[in-house]
Formats: sequence, structure tokens, C-alpha cells
Amino acid sequence: MAEGAVGTGGIGGTLFLVATPIGNLGDVTIRALEVLRAVPLIAAEDTRIARRLLSRYEIGTRTLSYHARSGPGRQVELLAHLRDGADLALVTDAGTPAVSDPGSELAAAWAAEGGRVEAIPGASAVLAAVAVSGLAGPQWVFEGFLPRSGRSRRDRLAAIAADERGAVIFEAPGRLRATLADLVAACGPTRPGAVCRELTKLHEQVVRGSLAGLEAAAGDGTILARGEVVIVVGWSSGGARGEDGGAAERAAADDEASALAAVEALVIGGLGRAEAARRVAAATGIPRRRLYRVGASR
Repeated sequence: MAEGAVGTGGIGGTLFLVATPIGNLGDVTIRALEVLRAVPLIAAEDTRIARRLLSRYEIGTRTLSYHARSGPGRQVELLAHLRDGADLALVTDAGTPAVSDPGSELAAAWAAEGGRVEAIPGASAVLAAVAVSGLAGPQWVFEGFLPRSGRSRRDRLAAIAADERGAVIFEAPGRLRATLADLVAACGPTRPGAVCRELTKLHEQVVRGSLAGLEAAAGDGTILARGEVVIVVGWSSGGARGEDGGAAERAAADDEASALAAVEALVIGGLGRAEAARRVAAATGIPRRRLYRVGASR
């Protein structure tokens, strides 16, 4: 068994929470591959997705499904495996188990029995979005998936609006526009944000702008409703909706002026206005149609 793959201390086997790539299969760590090769069993959120990674690196370890809809019998089975002294690796479809993914209940149950639980860190959609957005601020909070409706959703949105820290939110592509609309209503239209879609994948897209601009971009198709989505709500020193609304409005106006100047520079360079507006909209989050109409009217 590879070095680092066997836990020490505790009872029975070791439960390894193995982070897997969030998109690009090259983003797996050497240690993760060593553990996946060494353990006798891998519990996977989706065995078909896990098999893509395992096949890429010629790993033949046996896999078993373990996901949010698995009955209690599957956890009992996995705990029995660990009690027998055998190690177990847990993987999800992307990223780290137990972070808005299955794993926390199994880890808590095994730890409560005195078993060893070990993290094998790796790629993280949360950290990737914080880094690439450039606007989460010095402190930020991870919200995961928001409640879909009702008072619990309204309360969470109000808490995000009142918090000066940035916020990182996971969302399904089909609900992206509705969530951005709710964030506009709660946080105000000028609070900065970013939508990070398909991080590390071939069609990665990162769009930055005001929350209102992002909502418009999701509505007109500039931000595609496909793939894995992370929303970053920018930090706000003014708290809920910003105490200095005038400053925020001036900043938004400056952003639009800069975007229009970028469109004009591309047009002067020989690019068609429609294509220039599309490129700048994708980079800034300002609606493509507005950039085209305003620029064309000058």
C-alpha cells in the first residue's frame, strides 16, 4: 500500500475523504491517486463519473455507489467494512466529499465510533471561484445551495445582504436567473458579483459585473444556463444594499463607460460592433444589447 494511504490510530480502517477534479481530470493530486489505488473499496456518488477518473489513471479498485438517495442500509454496509479493519475511500462527482455533497453523515458516524477520518484535499470550486472572481474581499462566507423557496430562502438572502463579507453560492443552471433576481432584490442592483460557470472545463466562463448586470446577462443568454455554476456576491463595506448608494451608482456608471470604450476600441480595430459588444458583455456582465445600442447611437 502506498505511503500515506494507511491511517494510523483509532479503530478499524481509515475513511479517506478524497477530493476529485471539479472539471479537468488533470487536476487530481498524486496523493489522491495513491489512495484510490491502495484502498480495497471506493464509495462513489456516481460510479459512472468516478469510473472516468479511475480509467484515465488505470485504477481498478472496486466501486460502490453512495449518494444522497442511498438508503440507510448502504451506510450500515460501509461502516461494517470499516469496522472489519478495511480502508475506504469516499469520492463525489466533483470536489471534496461533505462540502454540499454526500459524506458528512458517514464521516460523523465513523468518527463517533472512534474511527479515523482523513482528508485528501484537492480541487475546490469554492476556492477557485473566490480566486478567479477577484471580488469576494478579505473575508467571505460559503452559503452552498440556498433553500429553494419560502421563509428560509428569504432569511438567507437577507443575511447575505446585511453581511459586508462576500458570499459564495452554488446554484443549478436552470435556477441561475431567478436566484440572481432575488439577490438583486435583497442586496441592491449595484452590488458587485460574478458568475463562474464550468470552472476548469473546456467552456469555462467567468462573468463579472453588478448583480443587475449579471441578471440581465443570464436573461439574454450571455451567461449560458448550462453546467456547474458558482455565484460570488462581492463584499460591500456599506452593508445591506450599501450605505453610499450614490457612490455605488457612480461606480456602475464608470464601469459602463469603460465597457463602452472597450467596445469602441474593438470596433476601431476592425471587429464588428455586434461581436465587440458580445465579447465585452461576456467579460463585464453588462448586457450585450445595451453595449450595442448605446455604442451604435454615438
